[in-house]
Amino acid sequence: MSKEETKAKETLLIDLTRTFCIQEINEEYAALCEKLIKKMGRKREVPFKRGKPEIWAAAVISTIGSINFLFDKSFEPYIASRSIHNHFGTKSSTVTNKAAEIKKMFNLWYYNSEFSTGHMQENDPFSDLVMVDDLMLPLNSLPEYMQTIVKEARAQGKEIAFTSEDPE
Repeated sequence: MSKEETKAKETLLIDLTRTFCIQEINEEYAALCEKLIKKMGRKREVPFKRGKPEIWAAAVISTIGSINFLFDKSFEPYIASRSIHNHFGTKSSTVTNKAAEIKKMFNLWYYNSEFSTGHMQENDPFSDLVMVDDLMLPLNSLPEYMQTIVKEARAQGKEIAFTSEDPE
């Protein structure tokens, strides 16, 4: 597949996911899906070169949805995963496998700083914790200068941990 064909497929995936997200979820999900598709398109081996665009579109939405609790009724927005499958005419097992492949490819999990919704980032239970000597401690228990270091690192999308010197 040529670069032009790959770019055309990327554009098609963005259009498919955007249409679904705008109709069924919201603009933020559309933007996160587009961001993920573009990141996939920059891989050396572009994963969506092969396979049906509808399956990849459903898998991208499912990936973003699963790390943001889209399929949990206690969260807003909420949709049933079958609505994605019904819209794209895909099978649940196929989409689940592709979504797992995407998550593994980019090490995506809950509260991922790059692909979490704003609501998820605001409610991240780990945002006020930091690792010190392999123990999780409240950020506010550290000296002010260490808190500043952590906040600056996190603003750049990095995570930081501290170790103390052995007194001997």
